[in-house]
Amino acid sequence: MSPSGRPRPLSLMFLLGMGMASGRTSCPSRCSCQYLEVNCTGQQLQEFPAAIPLDTRQLILAANNVSYLPAVELSFLVDLVYLDCRKNLLGGDLDFTFIGVAKLVYLDLSFNNLTQVTFSTFSHLLSLVVLKISDNPNLVAIEKDAFANNTWLRHLDVSRTGLVFLDTSMVRDLPNLRFLGLSDNLWHCNCSFLDFIIWMTESNVHFPDADNTTCYTPEGLRALKMPAVEAQLRFSCLIQLYKQDYIFLCLIGFCIFFAGTVAAWLAGICAVIYKVHTSKGEDGEEEEEEDTV
Repeated sequence: MSPSGRPRPLSLMFLLGMGMASGRTSCPSRCSCQYLEVNCTGQQLQEFPAAIPLDTRQLILAANNVSYLPAVELSFLVDLVYLDCRKNLLGGDLDFTFIGVAKLVYLDLSFNNLTQVTFSTFSHLLSLVVLKISDNPNLVAIEKDAFANNTWLRHLDVSRTGLVFLDTSMVRDLPNLRFLGLSDNLWHCNCSFLDFIIWMTESNVHFPDADNTTCYTPEGLRALKMPAVEAQLRFSCLIQLYKQDYIFLCLIGFCIFFAGTVAAWLAGICAVIYKVHTSKGEDGEEEEEEDTV
């Protein structure tokens, strides 16, 4: 009603309603917001943006300078299913960072400064399907149970990182895995890695960029493609003896020789003692016979 008591025009009431609705929905500074989506790509953000709508389902923070993801602020976005943080400065410890976004399906952390992945990094993301952690040159370690809870994981990319080894159980226990990126890493194709290479040949997983999925060490296998190197690695691991193997065999041989020598010496002593004891018995019997006579 107007001050004069007459009804307000319908158009004015509509505009007021729109203003109230827009007041309930905020959008972070320098970001664009659409229905359930916040896009902050390439805005040179130094920190995680504030005032993100709580009903956001898709958050894109690509190509910024964000070095830290606050777990508390993320936990408010309980409906978030898509998070793109590629090309930022994220690094160090991300353990428990994603504890409040259990519905997350897609996570892109490529082109950052990650150093390790532990069980606590992604263990709360039970719905995760796509995980991209490629192009993290300082990523040198992934714990073997790092993805134990991510059983829905279908797409995993660890290409172009600092990894030289992966535990076979880490990927073998992912029943839905169909895509695994491994290219351009410095893989150390020794006997410990043979089990992983065998898994590659037997699994139904797709390995993209196969031409660049190669061994880096040892020198004799450098640039050879995986898993085609399996036959050579099997052969070398079955027949090749390293320096420590020869040392071990020499020690075993010496122990056997020493034990045999000691056993022979003890047997000789026992034989002598037995002979002496038998001789004394015979002498005693002869003396008794002579006394009787």
